Amino acid sequence: MVGTIVVFLIVGLVITGILINPVSVERRRNRLRRRSFSPVWAAIIEQNLAIYARLSVADQRRLQGHVQVFLAEKQFIGCAGLQVTEEMRLVIAAVACLLLLNERGNYFPRLRSVLVYPTAYFVNETAALGNYVVEERRVARLGESWTNDQLVLSWQQVKQDMGNWRDGHNVVLHEFAHQLDQEDGKAEGVPILRRDSDYSVWAQVMAAGYEQLCRDVERGATTVMDSYGATNPAEFFAVATETFFEKPQALLKKHPAIYEQLQRYYQLDPMQWV
Repeated sequence: MVGTIVVFLIVGLVITGILINPVSVERRRNRLRRRSFSPVWAAIIEQNLAIYARLSVADQRRLQGHVQVFLAEKQFIGCAGLQVTEEMRLVIAAVACLLLLNERGNYFPRLRSVLVYPTAYFVNETAALGNYVVEERRVARLGESWTNDQLVLSWQQVKQDMGNWRDGHNVVLHEFAHQLDQEDGKAEGVPILRRDSDYSVWAQVMAAGYEQLCRDVERGATTVMDSYGATNPAEFFAVATETFFEKPQALLKKHPAIYEQLQRYYQLDPMQWV
């Protein structure tokens, strides 16, 4: 689920309210990545993240380094009476940092706070019904990603996803994929790519995949990707990311061109973890 708010950008990175020079930021991050990783933390991640044990030792260490940077830079806020535990922070950080495992991204630069609810939460939503009629309703949600500085998750859903890694549904992967998409301030299913020449191929492949999913959903066909991806291109990218990490074999077989684009973007091949 994507939320959008117009914001103004400042050159540099703000951590805990202080503007920091990018060079200083990278030095600080390097120190954090080189820190020894707590065996207790590693055990918590291995217990909750099904594919952790299948990562190479180098990838495990790289993930651990990213987790330490993530936890140092992002604040976690419990909502509706929830007390955020060390396990919650580690699990969310580990899954989110899978998206950055091979240096894909800049630690979600727009994100400052992760809000965690114990279960699904409700928000007020307005919808235009036509003829100048607007309806306001209460809607239950499991997660949201905003372009200003917040991301919202249901811990109950996070835990459910951890126990069903291969079902293609993962709220953390989904919402943090939105963060990557929103790095340029827009949520349109096109993250920042490495080269200008990459955009035309990305647009062609992902637009064709999105249109195919829309057609399949409309006629009630069984799909590899969740039907929610047919909502709009931004949701398609997030759902494709979930499928890429959790159901790589099925995605590669059914949509090899999409798999190739995501493999190039994330610089990862989840087939190695199957």
